[in-house]
Amino acid sequence: MVDTENSIYISDKARTKVDQLMQDAALSVSDGYFLRVGVVGGGCSGLSYQMDFDNEVKPMDQVFEHNGIKIVTDLKSFLYLVNTELDFSDGLNGKGFYFNNPNASRSCGCGESFAV
Repeated sequence: MVDTENSIYISDKARTKVDQLMQDAALSVSDGYFLRVGVVGGGCSGLSYQMDFDNEVKPMDQVFEHNGIKIVTDLKSFLYLVNTELDFSDGLNGKGFYFNNPNASRSCGCGESFAV
């Protein structure tokens, strides 16, 4: 992935899975739903990723659109997530959603937490 601007990206596989999960939960983009990602303290490496569906944009939120998906994060989380790509693995050793974060200096074995 070559970055030309500061954003949050989503792979084709992750986009497909997000679309499927929204349909399964009966959530619609036309009703204002989007993917919210964030970073919170915790996990064995110090910081953990969060991901959920939401329909309320807060005043300091950063809003991106990539690959047909609206992605929203709070400003503090964006400092850790700038130029990160959300991906999805469904192979035999697949672990579901994961973040390819160029800002992480290390991550734990399970890939759910990281440090900068």
